[in-house]
Amino acid sequence: MSTQVVSIRRAREQDAGMLSEIFDAAWREAYQGIIPGVALDRMLARRGPRWWRSTIGRNRPLVVLEVGESVIGYVSYGRCRDRSLKAEGEIDEIYLAPTYQGLGYGTRLFRAVRNDLADRDVRRVAVWSLTENDRARDFYERMGGRVVAEARDRITGADLHKVAYLFG
Repeated sequence: MSTQVVSIRRAREQDAGMLSEIFDAAWREAYQGIIPGVALDRMLARRGPRWWRSTIGRNRPLVVLEVGESVIGYVSYGRCRDRSLKAEGEIDEIYLAPTYQGLGYGTRLFRAVRNDLADRDVRRVAVWSLTENDRARDFYERMGGRVVAEARDRITGADLHKVAYLFG
């Protein structure tokens, strides 16, 4: 019988390639048909390994979920940047490689980040989701989030509606 170690740790520079692959696959799976094709392709092209190497170690924490030797997901988070939300903390991005979605890894990653923020006395945490991203919205609602705000983003002429969830 073999066992694989599952760990959550701070991202390292050598994770940049895997982070780029996860971002590309997760965004294509989540946003194809929601974000216009050309805009989605441009966003994905900007987030290659070089971008990830420059992001790792900056001010906002970036943690990865590792199964065995492979990084399969990540979360970027920190202090809430939107002062209109009644939250101290914010999860900027949480993504898993599509083949690992629905297996409980997202819950594990989300709870680890909430615990890290709680250790820093950050109890109320916000996260934004595109309104049409049903999978993400279902996840945040299962995790106990409640919608507290709505907004719009314009990307290459497309009006994208989003909602903010509050936890805590």
